[in-house]
Amino acid sequence: MMIKNIATADILGCKVHLVNMAEAVQIVEQMVEDGQNGNQVVTLNAEIIYQTKKETELQRIINQASLVTADGIGTVWAVRVLGYPQKERVSGIDLLHELCTRGATPGWKIYLLGAAPGVAEKAGQKLEESYPGLKVCGSRNGYFSKQDEDDIITDINSKSPDILFVALGAPKQEYWIDQKRAALKVPVCIGVGGSFDVIAGFKKRAPELFIRLNLEWLYRLLAEPSRWKRQLALPAFVVSVLKQTYGRTN
Repeated sequence: MMIKNIATADILGCKVHLVNMAEAVQIVEQMVEDGQNGNQVVTLNAEIIYQTKKETELQRIINQASLVTADGIGTVWAVRVLGYPQKERVSGIDLLHELCTRGATPGWKIYLLGAAPGVAEKAGQKLEESYPGLKVCGSRNGYFSKQDEDDIITDINSKSPDILFVALGAPKQEYWIDQKRAALKVPVCIGVGGSFDVIAGFKKRAPELFIRLNLEWLYRLLAEPSRWKRQLALPAFVVSVLKQTYGRTN
């Protein structure tokens, strides 16, 4: 589905749609109602944008996606520094919850793919409890081999979900969706990182104060110190964005 009349930003060669949460939900709702299969939604953070400098295929996937939202304060900062009117952050887990809220009344069907054994199933139970009317039509953990993929796709298609949420971690989930979306009979596929662990209650999300102050990344780093190597990309990302900004003004 081609989104019309929605402005985009260019961050280091990656497109980002300039939408707030309500607009993102409305766009996904239109995709579901249209019923055309194969729409990919990417919630894009700074780390993944910087990774595209070395992975041109990842950049291609982002730029051909039907909807790309600004996930993370780094992406929001970059959009604003580059002079675009970004309205707010639209993260994967928040978008998931908003879509479940929207889909509860019409009875949307969702399928959860990813995370450790038992997590997606537990997350599905929690979502059905939280959003009466929503139907979690299937779930499958993310520990599968190439040989399992045909069976997984067959199972997903047999359940006819309106939305497939894929929690394989970024950018693995973006690569997987891109490779399989032609075979998937699903209107919308969205990568949501570690959302299932949080929804299922196996991991805690940052306190509301951290989220409001755009410091969720810091909370995750404090909770999981092993993430520090991944955070090293952020200073380099900042420098690259500032170079892009300088290049535009000269």
